[in-house]
Amino acid sequence: MKTLTRTLIIVLALCVFNAYSAEAWQQAAEEAVRSGVTWLKSAQKENGAWSDDRFPALSALALWATVASQSGDPAAIDQGVKYITGAVQPDGGIYHAVPGQKGGGLSNYNTAICMMALHATGRKELDQIIRNARTFVAAGQHTGGDIYKGGFGYDRSNDRPYADLMNTHFAMEAMRRTQGVEDARPAEQKRADIKWDEALAFVEQLQSPPAAGAEQQGGFAYNPNDPKAGIVTNAAGRVFLRAYGSMTYAGLLSMVYAKVPPNDPRVVSALDWAGKHWTLEENPGMGHQGLYFFYNVIARSLSASRRDALPGQAGDISWRRELVEKVIALQRKDGSWVNDNGRFWENDPVLATSYAVLALEFAAKITE
Repeated sequence: MKTLTRTLIIVLALCVFNAYSAEAWQQAAEEAVRSGVTWLKSAQKENGAWSDDRFPALSALALWATVASQSGDPAAIDQGVKYITGAVQPDGGIYHAVPGQKGGGLSNYNTAICMMALHATGRKELDQIIRNARTFVAAGQHTGGDIYKGGFGYDRSNDRPYADLMNTHFAMEAMRRTQGVEDARPAEQKRADIKWDEALAFVEQLQSPPAAGAEQQGGFAYNPNDPKAGIVTNAAGRVFLRAYGSMTYAGLLSMVYAKVPPNDPRVVSALDWAGKHWTLEENPGMGHQGLYFFYNVIARSLSASRRDALPGQAGDISWRRELVEKVIALQRKDGSWVNDNGRFWENDPVLATSYAVLALEFAAKITE
């Protein structure tokens, strides 16, 4: 409670004096992170898991947030690592089989996030688990000659062709973040990587072209068929999937990890859409659906882009400061966050808090 009170005092001081020094808002972020990590520790189960035990990615996000804070409790980290490594399967994936669940155990999704969390601990004894996870993720890339080619879906065992940008951007990020572990793979082991050109081709087909209209150009949709944010019809009567906030930043992050140059028209167009639709009051195009993931992917993508400012219509946007202030303002008295809109599971305070803490950590450069 004392930590949260100090955070509020700092934020109020910033508002009263309008003196947004880097040191002040970063200190506020650090206080909010400590409070959030303390709450996450209190929410951890005896077996080391957080939230729903069936999906280790939920625990992995909490573990990643705790590790990245540099103030996480070592015992909580040890317990989290033990739980996640206990979910390692013989095929190298990190997931639990969930019979009857649509998408099964979400094996691709869980594995990608778990391997990033384990990698964030810096523990060398986990390297082989991460290498095996890389092999699993690489084998989950869709290779069919259809619109999903090069992408990733939630689960490898789907009985139909499928891929989406949510899973694809996580897979691309996981493979790039763990590249150093791959580079140290013993010579006798088969190397694992994804087909980056095909992954990028899948991603770029989700970016709205100029024909979609000025308001849509450069933004990204979820997958080639699923209008999560609805559709738009251009002046010629052609229908396009409506781009929305979180997927646009996921698309940007995918291009960064695919090593698309920052001056490439695809990157410039995505940044233009982001600046044109800049708001933290909602996930543009989706309202409050996926709001905390939206904050999270803003921070991850713009940090990976090495950008401290986002070009906006009225000048550069200091996204780091604005994001920190917004996320802190939504923190609850107990140190947690939660989304009243339950779509995408964000009414689970563990998930919302993990997303929020990581957003603060990336925005305030507590982690990279």
